[in-house]
Amino acid sequence: MAVPISTRCFALVVVRDGDRFALVQEADTKHGYLPGGRVEPGESFFEAAVRETQEEAGLDVSPTGVVRIEHSPLADGTARLRVIFAGRPPQPGAPLKTRADEHSDQAKWFTLEEAQKLALRGNDVLAALHHVRDGGSVHPLTLLTAEGAPYDG
Repeated sequence: MAVPISTRCFALVVVRDGDRFALVQEADTKHGYLPGGRVEPGESFFEAAVRETQEEAGLDVSPTGVVRIEHSPLADGTARLRVIFAGRPPQPGAPLKTRADEHSDQAKWFTLEEAQKLALRGNDVLAALHHVRDGGSVHPLTLLTAEGAPYDG
């Protein structure tokens, strides 16, 4: 009998407000990163994106599309699955989190040029910001759906 593959699932959000993007300062590393985190048991990727953005950035984000779905099999036999959403704040200029807690130290709005000067967790942050700013593909939210959901059209 085959051994089940343990897959860790994450939802991230590129939150855009005009020419600015919301980035969080991680509580543990102090690096800048996209709001996001692990999908909890029983939670959808969409629900995790909204919850994690609220916890890490203090923002009630409205996901608007799917930027990318990444699946990475790892050498230890596990895998990582990340869904990166595009999103917008509830209103232009929405305030972001300023008080540190276990989720993040703070969140701020940055232009792409400002973000390029930050200590970021990885190159994927700037790649995602560039993609969204430059009009890269953002797929409908219906791309990601529950098993058994009706097909469009």
